[in-house]
Amino acid sequence: MDITPEIKDKLLKLQEKYEAMGQDMASYLDGLLYADFLTYWDYIHLDTLLSLQSPKTPFPDEEIFIMYHQITELYFKLALHECKQISEHPSLTTTFFTERVKRINAYFNALTTSFDVMVNGMEKDQFLKFRMSLLPASGFQSGQYRMIEIYATAFDQLMDKSVRETHKNATIEEKFEHIYWKFGATELASGKQTLTLKQFIKKYADQFLALAKARENNNFAARYHELREKGEDVTNLAEELRKLDLYVNVEWPLSHYKSAVRYLERDPTDIAATGGTNWQKYLPPRFQKRIFYPFLWTSEQMEEWGKGWVLSVLETLRRER
Repeated sequence: MDITPEIKDKLLKLQEKYEAMGQDMASYLDGLLYADFLTYWDYIHLDTLLSLQSPKTPFPDEEIFIMYHQITELYFKLALHECKQISEHPSLTTTFFTERVKRINAYFNALTTSFDVMVNGMEKDQFLKFRMSLLPASGFQSGQYRMIEIYATAFDQLMDKSVRETHKNATIEEKFEHIYWKFGATELASGKQTLTLKQFIKKYADQFLALAKARENNNFAARYHELREKGEDVTNLAEELRKLDLYVNVEWPLSHYKSAVRYLERDPTDIAATGGTNWQKYLPPRFQKRIFYPFLWTSEQMEEWGKGWVLSVLETLRRER
C-alpha cells in the first residue's frame, strides 16, 4: 500500500509532537499495533453500569425507582460539567455563557419531561411497600443538586426566605445554618433534624461550604452582572437564566410534588416521606419562594411563583382518582 502525502504529513506531525515531549514515536506506534479495537460497551463501561442496580426487596418496580434516580444523578453531573466551565472561564463571553446555560436547561427539560416514569411508572402498592426498606435514605440527599444551586446563584438566595434580608452580611458559615433545605428535613412531630438531614450534613457540609466560598464572586448571577456591566447584550442570556430558574425552582420540585401527591397523599392523614421530610411544605415553590435571579422577574411574577402550577397538578390528580 502506498503511503499517501496525507499519511506522511500526519506521521511528521506525530513525530514533532512526541519529540517535543522527549518521547519515542515508534514505541507509541507499537502500542497502536498491539492494542485491540475499542468497543462501545468497553468505552462506556456498559457491563459495570448495568450491574449497579441492587434492589433491597423482591418488588420488581424497585428497579425502576433505582434506575431513574441513577439517570437523574448522571444528568446532574452533566449540568455540573457546564456549571464549572461557566464559573471558571478566564475570559467569559455572553455567547459562551448562554450556550452553556442552554445545555443545562436541556438536561433539566429531559428530567422534568421524563418524570412521569416516577409518577405513573410504578404500582402504588409496590412503592408503598419497598420504600420502607429504604429508610432513612431520600432523594433529598442529592449532593449534586445542591451543588448546582450553589453554582447558579448568590448564596443569599439559598437561605430560608425568612432570613434573607437580615443575614445578608453574615458569613458563609452563618448563612449555611439557615439554608432553605434544612427546614424541609425536620421531624414532623418534634421539629428536630431528621437522621436523613444529619447524614447529609455529615457527608457534604464541608464540600458545600468550600464550593460556596469558591463561587461567592463567580456564580451565575455574579457573572451575569459582570457581563452586563461591561455593556454586553445579555438579552438572550437573561432569557436562558429565567428558564433555568423555572426548571430548577419550579418544574423540578413540582415534578416531585406531583409524585408525592400520587403516592403519599392519603386523606385525612398524609404518608410521611422516607426521610421524614415535610414534603407538603418543602416541595411547593409558592411556600419556599426560592428564586435564583429576582432581578430578572417582576414583583407580580415572584408573588405568584409556582402557584398556578401546583393548583393545576392537584386538580388533575384529584380528577384521576
